[in-house]
Amino acid sequence: MSSSSPSAHADVVTKRLVLRPWTMNEATAVLDGTRCSHWADDFPADGDHVVAGLFGQHPEWLGVYGHRLIIERDSGLVVGSIGLFWPPSEGVLEIGYGIVASRRGRGYAPEATRALAGFALTAPDVHTVSASVELSNPSSVRVLDKAGFHRWATEGNVARFRITSPHHDRR
Repeated sequence: MSSSSPSAHADVVTKRLVLRPWTMNEATAVLDGTRCSHWADDFPADGDHVVAGLFGQHPEWLGVYGHRLIIERDSGLVVGSIGLFWPPSEGVLEIGYGIVASRRGRGYAPEATRALAGFALTAPDVHTVSASVELSNPSSVRVLDKAGFHRWATEGNVARFRITSPHHDRR
């Protein structure tokens, strides 16, 4: 049992990455097309523009269990983003992720996904983290497999994955 609770700006740190909450200044820079020196040359990607544009409608996504920038520990550069779509629905929280093209193939996406899903399962009232992936995107399917998610349903061209807290009773 942990003696401390996550702070509003808690970073999730892995062997090679830091998952740090977005700031409103960074979201504004993405939307305005302003370059920041701590971004990889090809950040932000299209998905990052979408997420940055939604913070105004979903301010809770900037909270401790919300969206984060993926930062390489070695270079200090932002190389993608990952997020939890807060609040949970009946104990289930959805996750989404993206790595810029220049950093793909290094295992960053599964590393970040595994870490943030583990962190999400510590949130109050969360027992499952889920993701939906189009079957036409086999790379994303591999990310979830490598991150420890299990496919539990397929509907048309969409596969649904989840990872559940080992302490949750699935009755």
